[in-house]
Order: sequence, then structure tokens, then C-alpha cells
Amino acid sequence: MKFTLSWLKDHLKTTAPVDEIVTKLSAIGLEVESVEDPAAKLGAFRVARIVDAKRHPNADKLQIVMVEVEKGKPPLEVVCGAPNARTGLVGVFAPLGTFIPGSGITLEKKPVRGVVSNGMMCSAAELELSDDSAGIIELPEELAERVGDAYINAVGLNDPVFEVKLTPNRPDCTGVRGIARDLAAAGIGTLKPEKAISGVEGAFDNPVAIKLEFPKSAKDACPVFAGRLIKGVSNGPSPDWLQNRLRAVGLRPINALVDVTNYISQDRGRPLHVYDVDKLKGAVRARLGKAGETFLGLDDREHVVDDTMCVIADDSGPLGLGGIIGGDASGSTDATKNVLIESAYFDPVRTAATGRKTGLVTDARYRFERGVDPESVLPGLDLATQMILKLCGGKPSKATVAGKVPDTRRAIVFDLNRVEKLSGLSLPAKDITTILETLGCVLVGDGNVIEVTPPSWRPDIHGPADLVEEVVRITGIDRIPATALPRTSGVARRVLTDTQKRARRARRVLAARGLVEAVTWSFLPKPQAELFAAGTSLVELDNPISVDLAVMRPSLLPGLLTAVERNRNRGFADVALFELGQAYRGDRPEDQFLSAAGVRAGTANLSGGDRHWDGKAESVTVFDAKADAVATLAALGLDVTKAQITRDAPAWYHPGRSGTLRLGPKAVLAHFGEVHPGTLAALDVAGPVVAFEVFLEALPPEKRKSRAKAPLAASDLLPVRRDFAFVLDKSANAGDVVRAALGSDKALISAVTVFDVFEGGALASEGKKSVAIEVTLQPSAETLTDKEIEAVAEKVIADVRKATGGEIRS
Repeated sequence: MKFTLSWLKDHLKTTAPVDEIVTKLSAIGLEVESVEDPAAKLGAFRVARIVDAKRHPNADKLQIVMVEVEKGKPPLEVVCGAPNARTGLVGVFAPLGTFIPGSGITLEKKPVRGVVSNGMMCSAAELELSDDSAGIIELPEELAERVGDAYINAVGLNDPVFEVKLTPNRPDCTGVRGIARDLAAAGIGTLKPEKAISGVEGAFDNPVAIKLEFPKSAKDACPVFAGRLIKGVSNGPSPDWLQNRLRAVGLRPINALVDVTNYISQDRGRPLHVYDVDKLKGAVRARLGKAGETFLGLDDREHVVDDTMCVIADDSGPLGLGGIIGGDASGSTDATKNVLIESAYFDPVRTAATGRKTGLVTDARYRFERGVDPESVLPGLDLATQMILKLCGGKPSKATVAGKVPDTRRAIVFDLNRVEKLSGLSLPAKDITTILETLGCVLVGDGNVIEVTPPSWRPDIHGPADLVEEVVRITGIDRIPATALPRTSGVARRVLTDTQKRARRARRVLAARGLVEAVTWSFLPKPQAELFAAGTSLVELDNPISVDLAVMRPSLLPGLLTAVERNRNRGFADVALFELGQAYRGDRPEDQFLSAAGVRAGTANLSGGDRHWDGKAESVTVFDAKADAVATLAALGLDVTKAQITRDAPAWYHPGRSGTLRLGPKAVLAHFGEVHPGTLAALDVAGPVVAFEVFLEALPPEKRKSRAKAPLAASDLLPVRRDFAFVLDKSANAGDVVRAALGSDKALISAVTVFDVFEGGALASEGKKSVAIEVTLQPSAETLTDKEIEAVAEKVIADVRKATGGEIRS
């Protein structure tokens, strides 16, 4: 919302300087985005008069004019190319050194076709006042008495322009008077009374019928439509003061009839429209659109309407969209002689919906979708009639009103003590009531409990809390006393859930293993999501922010894998990333799950990637991903030795270089492995890449640990290590061998590791392999004897044979 200082003073009696007004506007919730001072841009330009004009000797289209730029001083010689330059013309002069905003140049003293120009006579385009560049500005002859004065002072352009950012709940401030009302309530001057309007009601009936034709379910689309005919108008350019005000706020003057409606829209927040009556066919009616109807708008674009939109139409079809834009076919021109003024009220919700469908953003829509004062229909019509009669002449008809103004009155029982109760601000009852009355509220009653009726221009006030907000806003939020929260004794109890604690630990352990945390989109392109769906239903968005982000991610890996390729494209070949976040297997609450996922690419393994003089850097393998998954599970309190490793990883992993960690047949804890080449190709990611996924919510609950510390399990006896080599079927899992050996004697066996696998020679022809393990025995009470060691060894051999069918290799 833009307005000038002089425009504000039409409604507000004040001597407050600009800085004080800006501060107060922001303090009462009308945030000032900018204040534009024309003096900064146009202050150097002066009123000047051409005292002589003659043709340039070296150019047919140029003239040499002698310009009086200061009373009592000799004129300056100026080269001018404007066709309207002539002796006696009063215009705008720019002295040397002046920056010309329209052309972006600074005037310098240099010859033009052999003649030195000592300045410049300016056009409106060069001052950015309009698009007119055909000739220099022609000022009224009476301004010849002000030669030498600043141009902006002479024509009234020295008027600061305020731009205020309005919140959607303040339709009353879409007009200058509403802003003036708020400032008056806040103590910045006094609101001037409304000027009386008379002589606008004509003696003859309006010959143009106005009708409302809505079904019962849509009567609120336009509950009231008022109009008045003025015949015999003389349309043309509006006066300079009106054009200057419209230009100052960014509006283009068109003609007097249209400029009046635009002025009232800015001045009172009351949009209006005018029709050339001689272009209308039959009655003017507000109705719902019909499928397939179109009209050419005032923006020179064809618009298609449907049966949800409110249109204004005559017998020929739509004339425009109610509350948004008018049509070109019935628009006023300089030739218009008979004009119908429209003043109506349109439903904010339907107006907003129509605006979104059509993509039209207009001043009328801006106001109607926020909620124009319904009781301004007739006053707005009368004010427009008065201005048109004054500027264009003509004879008015009686007003025609179809429908009735909606009754928006609502009485609120308000306890004045509620101001202090809700805000902590202690104010005298007189101050509270004065603020509410200045804002337009009607108060009834005495004492602390009164009845307050908000004005029709404030649709955002519904209850006592809203009234408290108004009082606090106008009084000043800075006056609310600061009150410290009560300090409770003792230490606050823990607030993190078990899942949140595990998420923290997962982040720490993965970062410690050299992975960098990434945050990717929760939305994916559908083709990417389908690669990781694994038989689950995709969650597609009804209103995605873009076509490429239309599906909720079923896994964290697509975002991480594409991030790997983006890093590679920027020169980072070895990437290790992880993310902890939500993924979605369906649209039910239980289908949402928390996952920690990571990827390693190139040579980004745990020991560090890239080239090194000490040896060749190895590419990442399935075992790097497995180590990350196992380390994460261990950090989250799981005894990894109890987990099973199976070969049924999802389809986006390499079938022979991946695995699944699970507890039992149903509890899947993690997946790990090389990413399938087909998946990488579909994502346009170069391999090799390994990945893992850990499902935090699938982990069993952690056992509550005792506050007492467990005794230190340390032994002063040396451990005993024995090696075993077993011949197994090639399909047997080494993990089964390790688990069987560990379970042979839990008291003595502290560790089992695989140190060799052999599949060649004669074993290959028999479909066998050799797996060698090292078993560590840790005595605690006394040194083991050979007999005790042999007993444990025999038990290990027996348990491994039972679990895997393996035999000791001879």
C-alpha cells in the first residue's frame, strides 16, 4: 500500500515529521517498507523558460534555445532536439552535473554538432514521470513567475511516498483514510471528519437495470450491487493533482473517469468500476459464469470463466470478473458520454479463488479478497458521482441498488480488566475506551464491563482478545512490562525420548566414522521413488511444490545418491555422506519410519580416501557399508553378535554384494551393500557406491542400566589363542562358524575372528571352501592347563560341525 504525505494529510491533521510517522506506523503493525523522497531524485531540476529558439546550423532536427534559468541572470545556450521547443515555453531544465534518471547519464559540458550545450531541457520520460518522450515537458504559463524554483516545489511533487506492508487481516488500511485513522488513535494528529456529499442524487431514474441472478447456494457471491448513470459527461485527462497522486503510488493515469475510480480505491479502500453505457446491451447483472464463456479484459488478454466465478454481464455476455477486472468491450474512453458507476460488494473467498484460478493480481482483487467494508457501497458510489460531476460534468440519475448490504454488526461483551490480564499492561479505563472509539468502535455501558460493536471496516475483530490486541497495538508493545518466568528449583528432568537419544548417538557415531551429514528433500521425482518402493505404495502429493518433487521419499538413499553425483560434478570424487530422517512406505501414520542411511563413493573408506604416496587407495566395498551399519547398531545398544546376516537385501542393492541384518525373521534392523549398477544408471550416478540403511524404530528397547557401576572385568592372566580351519560347503556362512564357536564356552571364549578363506585347489571341485578362525580364550581365575584347552577346542569343533556341517581341515 502506497501513499504520499500530502495525501495522508487530507485525512489527518498533523505536524509530525516523516521519521516520526514512519516509526509510529511500524510500531502499530503497519510495517513501513520504504519511504521514497522525490527530492533526492528530482531536486536538481528547475523551472525554466525558453526566451529564444533557432535552428541548429549543423543539424536539421536540432535547435539552439536560449533558456532563462534564473531571474535577473543571462540565459544559457542549450541544444535541444524536442519538436515542441519554442520561444516562450515554460519547461524543466537540468543544469550541468545533473543525473538524468530516465536515461541514466550525468550531464557534461561537451559540444553537440559543434555547439556546446550548457544543460538540458527535459521530457517526462527522462524524469521517469511517464513514458512520454516525444517532446519536452510543457508547464502552465503562470509558472513563468517561478523560473529558477525547484521543479518539484513548483508543481507539488516534493511529497514523500510511503510504502506500507499490510497483513491480510487489515483491509481497512488498503485506503489512506484507514491508515490515517490508526495514526490518529496512536496520537499522531487528529482524524479529519468526512466531508459532506450533496447534489449527487439525480431527478430521473437510472435507465440501466441492475440485477442479481444467483442460485440460493451462491447468493453471498455478490449480496449488493449499486449503480448510478451520469449522462452527458466530458471525459478526458484528469487534472494534474490527480495524475500526480496516482503516479506517485505507481498507477498510470488513463482518463478522468477511470482515474476517479482508482483514486477512491486508494483513498478509501473502495474499488469501483465504470461502464460506457452506450456499449451495454440490456440489463447489467451479477451472476455466476458459464462454462466456455470468455471476455477480453482491460489487460488486453482473453479470460475464460467457469461456473464458480462471479461475473458482471449484460445480454451479450460477461463484461468482467466481479471484484477483479473489467472488460475492454464496455470500458470508458475519451469518447464516452454516458457512464454507469458500479459499486458492489463481492465475497472475499470467491474473489480469492477466482484470482488464483485466473492468475490475475489486481488492485481490486487485493482489496476484495481481504474484505472491503460492505457499508461503503453507497458512500463510495456517492463520492465517485461527486468527483465525476466536478471533473467531467453531466447529469446524475437516482441510484439503483440490487440486493442489500450484509449485516456485519456483532456486539462483544468486553471486560476492561482483560487488557491487563492478557497483556500485563495497566491502563486507565478512559485510555482504553478512547482508543477503541478512535478506531471506530461503538461503546455502550458504564463501568468495567461494556458492550463493544466493531466498525464494519474491521472484519478481523471477533472477540475480547481482538479488542485487547487493538489496545496494546495502539498503546505500544514496548510499554508491556517485561516479566521473568518463574524459576523452578532443582534440575529439570530429561525431556528427550529414547528415539531422540538414539538419533543423537547415530549422528555422532556416523560423523566420527568420517561421514558428512546431509539434509536432502523429503520429496522425490516419481521415477526415482519407484526404484526404492520395494512393493510399498508411494505417497503422491496432491499439490507438490514442483513436478520433480511430487512423491514422498520411500528411502533416504535417492537423495544421498544424487547428492554424491552433484558433488562429483563439482570436483569432489570421493564422497561419504549420511542422513538421519523420516521416510514413508505408505500414507498411514505407522508407514512413516525413522532411518539413518549413508553412502560412500570412490575411495572414501574409513581409513581415508584419495591418493597417497604410501600406497594405492582402494575403492569402497560392501564391507565398508557393513562396518558402518554394525557400528551404528552397536552404538545404539544392540549386541551385534546376536544379529543374523541374510542375503535378502532389497533390489536396489547388488544381489551378490549385500546383506540384511535382522533379529529373527521379521525384525529387519539394517540393509547394507553395493548399490545395484542398474539403480546407479537410473539415477545417473557413476559407481562404485556402497550404502547402508539402519532402521532406528525396529531396534528392541534398550535395557535400563543400573546406576551402580559394574565391576571391572580385567584379568592378570595372559590370553590363549588357537587357530581352527574348517572345510565347509561353499554356500555356508562364515558368520555361522563364528557364532557357533563363540557359544561353545561363553565363560572362557572372549573373541572369535575369521582370518582366512580358501576356495581353490581340490576344494573347488568338491564345492567346498576352507574358513580359518582364531579363538581367544581369556582365563580369569587361574592359568589354563593343556587338558582344559583341548576340552574347549573339542567343544568348538563339535559345535561348529553341528551348526554348519564343517569338518576340521586335515
